Amino acid sequence: MEVKNAVLPDQEQIKGFFDPDAEGPIYMVNLLKFREWAEYEDGRETRLTGREAYAIYEEGVTELLPSFGGYGAFFADVERLALGEVEDLWDVVAIAVYPSRRAMLEMMQSDRMKEIAAHRSAGLVGQLNIETVGAYGSWLDKANQ
Repeated sequence: MEVKNAVLPDQEQIKGFFDPDAEGPIYMVNLLKFREWAEYEDGRETRLTGREAYAIYEEGVTELLPSFGGYGAFFADVERLALGEVEDLWDVVAIAVYPSRRAMLEMMQSDRMKEIAAHRSAGLVGQLNIETVGAYGSWLDKANQ
């Protein structure tokens, strides 16, 4: 399996946002890899690390999510790879929850998102976004049924 981080979706991935909504909420798993130092596309000088630049974006997204019916469910540093192999580990795993794919798309196209997007690009080497649907509760809940 080849793993390729990216900062922006390709054309096929963009089309997926316009497909009919999946049933139920969307749980977007984000595997984030930060630059050592932020690199802004407009060439601005900064002493921010990639993680610090991304934190500006993250703060904006945290404020935006509730406006579109979503919330941040999980954010944690990656400690180690416990199973399998990958050439380079991500730095952080985050999960954002949206009530629908449409709500996620509307947020991504919002004016506020456009304002903060530069911090995301400046901070990230790349990431993987994995869209999941059909939250089933915890495994423990299933085992107790």
